[in-house]
Amino acid sequence: MFCKSLVCSFVISILFISGCATEPDLSKKGATIAIWDLEDLSPSDFVRPDLGELLSAKVIETFKETDLYSVVERERLLLVLEELNLGTTSLVDETTRLRIGKLVGARLMVFGGYQVIEDQMRLDLRLVEVETGRIRKAAQKTVSSADLAGWLNAAKETAAQLF
Repeated sequence: MFCKSLVCSFVISILFISGCATEPDLSKKGATIAIWDLEDLSPSDFVRPDLGELLSAKVIETFKETDLYSVVERERLLLVLEELNLGTTSLVDETTRLRIGKLVGARLMVFGGYQVIEDQMRLDLRLVEVETGRIRKAAQKTVSSADLAGWLNAAKETAAQLF
């Protein structure tokens, strides 16, 4: 009887310890996420101002529609940037962006970029854990560069692949 109790206690202890070692499920409803403006990685001969903001707005809208995440508003991110006196050149470093994500309470961040070359536009997004900097998931989509509605649809579809 004593051995049975000892074995049972041992098994319960192992299950408890292994349960503590599992990664947290960051996709549970209510996880806070921040989404940065997408970077234009196109060759210098392609210039479309504010396109990164437009595509980012579609990504934000897609995450908000799911009701799975609490999305940090862009204004909060900009306010933290101002308070820290960081210019846009400081944001090239992803570590700085993750630090800002932590300051606004985000557990996850979405980074990405788009690139237009000739008749194609490629959009890349990645979902990153703020605490560890680990990429949880990445997605990409390529569409015609002549179709702005297609770009917005690509942003929506690519964002949806992250959750």
